[in-house]
Amino acid sequence: MDKLIPTVNKLQDVFNTVGQDQIDLPQIVVVGSQSSGKSSVLENLVGRDFLPRGSGIVTRRPLVLQLVNVSRSDNNSDADTEARAQFLHLPNQVFTDMSEVRREIERETERLAGSNKGIVKTPIHLRISSPDVLSLTLVDLPGITKIPVGDQPSDIETQTRNLVYEYISKPNSIIVAISPANVDIVNSESLKFAREVDPKGTRTIGVITKIDLMDRGTNSLDILTGRVYPLRLGFVGVINRSQEDTLASKPIAESLRGEAEFFSGHAVYRTVQQHCGTATLARVLNQLLLQHIRDHLPSIKTKINALISQTEHELASYGTAAGDGGMAKSSRLLKMLTVFANEFSSSIDGSAHEMSTAELCGGARLYYIFNDIFAAGLDSVNPTASLTNSDIRTAIRNSSGPRASLFVPEIAFQLLVKPQIKSLEPPAQRCVQLAYEELMKVGLSCGTNEMRRYPRLHARAMQVVSDLLRERVGPTAAYVASLIAIERAYINTNHPDFIGGPGAITDLQRKLDRKRRESARKVSRIAQRQKSVDGDAVIVGAEEIAEAVDPTEIDDAVDDVRSRSRINGTFDEPPRTASGTLRRPGSGSPLGSGPSGQGKFFNSFFGANGRRDVLHMGDEPRVNHSVIPVPNRLSHVSGDGTALDDEAAALSAQLSADLTVSEQRDEMETSLIRSLISSYFQIVRKSIQDLVPKAVMHLLVNEVCENMQNRLVEVLYKDDLIDSLLQEDPALVEERDQRAAMLDVYKQAFAIINEAM
Repeated sequence: MDKLIPTVNKLQDVFNTVGQDQIDLPQIVVVGSQSSGKSSVLENLVGRDFLPRGSGIVTRRPLVLQLVNVSRSDNNSDADTEARAQFLHLPNQVFTDMSEVRREIERETERLAGSNKGIVKTPIHLRISSPDVLSLTLVDLPGITKIPVGDQPSDIETQTRNLVYEYISKPNSIIVAISPANVDIVNSESLKFAREVDPKGTRTIGVITKIDLMDRGTNSLDILTGRVYPLRLGFVGVINRSQEDTLASKPIAESLRGEAEFFSGHAVYRTVQQHCGTATLARVLNQLLLQHIRDHLPSIKTKINALISQTEHELASYGTAAGDGGMAKSSRLLKMLTVFANEFSSSIDGSAHEMSTAELCGGARLYYIFNDIFAAGLDSVNPTASLTNSDIRTAIRNSSGPRASLFVPEIAFQLLVKPQIKSLEPPAQRCVQLAYEELMKVGLSCGTNEMRRYPRLHARAMQVVSDLLRERVGPTAAYVASLIAIERAYINTNHPDFIGGPGAITDLQRKLDRKRRESARKVSRIAQRQKSVDGDAVIVGAEEIAEAVDPTEIDDAVDDVRSRSRINGTFDEPPRTASGTLRRPGSGSPLGSGPSGQGKFFNSFFGANGRRDVLHMGDEPRVNHSVIPVPNRLSHVSGDGTALDDEAAALSAQLSADLTVSEQRDEMETSLIRSLISSYFQIVRKSIQDLVPKAVMHLLVNEVCENMQNRLVEVLYKDDLIDSLLQEDPALVEERDQRAAMLDVYKQAFAIINEAM
């Protein structure tokens, strides 16, 4: 047990040499408001007058005070009883005059904190060895102040608050909260601070100062016994030296004897001697610190052991210093170039040792580019969005020359589809560029810490990577462009996935039939809505029908009525052929074979086969469209009782007449061309979406990975470059030295703990 506190003192000294604060060492932190008697308590514990005094804030840097108990020698000479002080920043100088210690504290404070009364968090380490002290390690913090006075900084409260919290918030710190007895404890700033970081009061001990200055007839018994504010570690009451005693240089030993006489002779406090006196406080703090160290030393040892392993790993990543021999340097250079090339390849195939978990990188990023970015770019291209009906009709007419065409020219289809295929090239080239940029990022992320020690080597290696990528990105982009050109060079209308002429016509006929059925249902709904209560039909105005149904839909519905009316004799029925096909009036040809008939367009679009398919399709029964009956008016009545208002029939006839035979043909041709372009474009898009990633992987990614090491060795592994490439970065050399120093500190600390345990 006797070795525990010196062990912590050694650890504090060792860690302070490198400014290390990762280890939370057990310590006692003294907190109190300004003029609460904090300095007097510390001087009483030491038994010497050594702290600076004055008005305003005096302690402006944390003071780590290590009290070491030394045994008296047998001769009991005066020299043996003298306290010896030693500062960590002056390791070879020993102070025996406490006034010199005070002046050195002031000088060291002003050296870092200046003379403007500001505070800094860098501590001063002071060790005092004496037979009159118990072994303790205390941290004296600046007094808590509220209002800046004199030349104190305006934010002095914030500065002190932050500094106090930094120390007392550490779990291994025991908090000594100083509160004057002549101020109500509910106003204690030190207890308020302690409660914020230690709400259960498990590591806070209260010290009540200036008990002798309380009003006559009052005492601190309830506070000392924990009835007012309970703390697990309890309270201790002490008496401070008065300002008069300080000015008169009254010995502290004499003041301590007066304190003991006060408590032993007091009618109230003599009943609670275990809570009173500086000697009691020193003994309690010593026991608490010993217990605290014993409880936490195993965990500290474990943490130091982990830091040793971590620091050794970091130090190994920096490598050893470059050797003087040429063979050693050349071997090191070749090894680093090989490791760099291997890391580049492993980052692509996903086998790298250290992969980012925050974002996609390397091969995973390439997959995302191919299957998300590139695919979305192709899907966003609409092959017919930029084609107007006028563009399509103009292309059809231009491809026919001075002659009227019987069929839709295939040249028009090719003329229109090739520019749409060309629109796939920008997304494809963008895919190549994104893959190139990702490979550049992979190159930047490669290279161990050992290579980064040599900035010239790393820069030249990245230059080689950049040159190699630029060499390969050009042919890759050219090949991707050739893929688009190949697709445009030959339009394969015999592709098994191409819809073709008959398929396009079938699809178009299906849409027209669906459109007619929808038109008939709309007209039927209007009729049902306007029936009278007694079942008689109400006249339906042509304006209402025109508003409810598209003119082309009205024409389709009325045309169906007229067909049935002719069959029933209402209209003049055109003559039929022997096979039952309707003949055009005044003509010997079937109705569907005339130049203006829809069947003629279907039959002639792709020749005889198409004609047979469409005639067969046209024989399907027509839908029975509902027609609005209008009795007591001039109506067109069919044999089954259906009728159409003259006005509506006239409007339908007019709308049908407005859409000329030529316009109907143009509309049909435009729709067919759009369907054919969309079908063929989908085939080309699938092909490009499959071939471009393969081209990028083969011509860019794989080529770079396969040739990386050879190119690095070819360009950089030269005798005249080795010395210049292996010049270490001074910043990294300094960082490596710091890591080496930290490793030594951790090993020393580990050895110190082993000795104590």
